[in-house]
Amino acid sequence: MAFERFPRKETTIVLSLEVAYLLWTTLVLGFRTDHLMFVALTLGLFFGTSTTRKLLMALIFFAIYWVLYDSMRALPNYAVNPVHVQQPYDLEKWLFGFQYQGQRVTPNEFFAINTHPAADVLSGLFYLCWVPVPIGFAFWLFFKDKRMLLDFSLCFLLVNLFGFAMYYAYPAAAPWYVELHGFKENFNIPGNEAGLANFDRILGVNLFHSMYAKNANVFAAIPSLHAAYPIISLYFAVKMRLRLVSWVFLVILLGIWFSAVYSRHHYIIDVLLGLACAGATILVFEKVVLKSRVNGWLGRFAQIIK
Repeated sequence: MAFERFPRKETTIVLSLEVAYLLWTTLVLGFRTDHLMFVALTLGLFFGTSTTRKLLMALIFFAIYWVLYDSMRALPNYAVNPVHVQQPYDLEKWLFGFQYQGQRVTPNEFFAINTHPAADVLSGLFYLCWVPVPIGFAFWLFFKDKRMLLDFSLCFLLVNLFGFAMYYAYPAAAPWYVELHGFKENFNIPGNEAGLANFDRILGVNLFHSMYAKNANVFAAIPSLHAAYPIISLYFAVKMRLRLVSWVFLVILLGIWFSAVYSRHHYIIDVLLGLACAGATILVFEKVVLKSRVNGWLGRFAQIIK
């Protein structure tokens, strides 16, 4: 399929979707500057060159992920099912708690009073790899293997869909919530950067505070998608036999897992459930999706964006 400078059919579709997105964000979610940035980015890619238009098409599953994640604001999970605050905490303490200064504590409680500047900075740097690493990997795949890019990005979307479903089925508070609010329900609160505040303080920035103040879902600790994303990236790197990249992704994976607990954003059980979510996603993708009609559709789509 050859792209014209401004293909009429595609232009009509893209502009219609942009208008619908702006109406949705303005009337339902509450318009923010990052919505405008998203529109500007997608339009810039579309009206750029034939290569940027193909890139926009290739990254469509990432765009869908962003819209779905942000749209969870319209129906918070605590409005669907009761929020679990004490149950995850008690399970974590039972499974992974240990004696410290005469009382049984969770790993999160230990790290709350045992921090180190080097660990604070490293945990922040690793946590920042959460989404940028998969997107960076996707950009690289765009120039190396567009079919594998579509497989990877669809798998990334699927792990999010599984994770979002669990968010609504079992809303759960993060360790920092228990630290600040105890076991009482308090829905009228923004997200909190918790231990990542030390990263902001040490470097004199407002990065994590501004990020978590915009968090779309405060009670979404289970499963940890921070733990799931690097598994998807690592799996595809191994699948493609990218030895060096695989080792890099493994280090990032371990760093993110440690940071999730160290920063008090997740319990160890959240991380393990994130691992299970990623494993289930890969299994479904390999055994179901790639053996269905979707596989043929992905192949044809890969030909279009070449």
